[in-house]
Amino acid sequence: MLDWDKLRIFHTAAESGSFTHAAEKLGMSQSAVSRQISALEEDLRLKLFIRHARGLVLTEVGEQLFRTAHRMNWELQQVETQMSESQDEPTGPLLVTTTVGFGSTWLASRINEFLLLYPAIQIEIKLNDAEMDLAMREADVAIRLHRPNQSEMIQRKLFSVHNHFYASKDYLAKHGYPHSVEDLDSHRIVSFGEPVPSYLGDINFLERLGRPDNSPRRASLKVNAIYGMMQASRAGIGIAMLPDYVAENEPLLEKVLTEIPIPEYETYFVYPPALKNSKRVGVFRDFLVGKAREWSF
Repeated sequence: MLDWDKLRIFHTAAESGSFTHAAEKLGMSQSAVSRQISALEEDLRLKLFIRHARGLVLTEVGEQLFRTAHRMNWELQQVETQMSESQDEPTGPLLVTTTVGFGSTWLASRINEFLLLYPAIQIEIKLNDAEMDLAMREADVAIRLHRPNQSEMIQRKLFSVHNHFYASKDYLAKHGYPHSVEDLDSHRIVSFGEPVPSYLGDINFLERLGRPDNSPRRASLKVNAIYGMMQASRAGIGIAMLPDYVAENEPLLEKVLTEIPIPEYETYFVYPPALKNSKRVGVFRDFLVGKAREWSF
């Protein structure tokens, strides 16, 4: 039977990418970490790491063992947290993942209120436009801008994301307001760079609106991040189609052509069944649902 202490050291070394960093995290000497890994490799009669000057690389067997050790470590953390959550107050770490644009705007502006309500919960937010795998315990919960693909995940719809055309007040003062779709042809536009993530739907709708399929508008600037598009529009570069959540606290931006129907998409709070009874997940879910209801679109 594998020694959990050795597995724990192996897991930390694999996450850290070097024995030196693992030793710092574990409060051990580098030589002690190296000895434990070597002993584990001897027990298994398998090589787990390829060692080189730049750090450690997992072998194929090492990758398999790391995934197993990662799940075991996560499950132990959940047991510890659930034991502490048997108290009345929700407590413990909560790892949240969402997109860079949503997390750095709508979520970031509301998270302090949650922490004031639940000071014993330690939030870590990982912003990543590539989805982290909840089934592999890469995060506890996710805020997704589409319905989850994994049917086993528990999901709660938060709200519909509405988009509008935005431009800075300075830009509009210099270039005038567009009053029709045709007017857009004489304006500069900001678009999302390729490839466009599927969850953003038709984010480059502005390029094609009112134009033949074979002759879209040319963007003056393409940026592969919603937040970057907002910053560019705010700086006066041109008109951008933006989700309202990224522009809600931007007084320099103004909506234009508001009468035009624009594509929208749904936002969901997602978490694995293993966390169904977690108090900290429950209070965070209820907090977000409440904030979503308060939000005026």
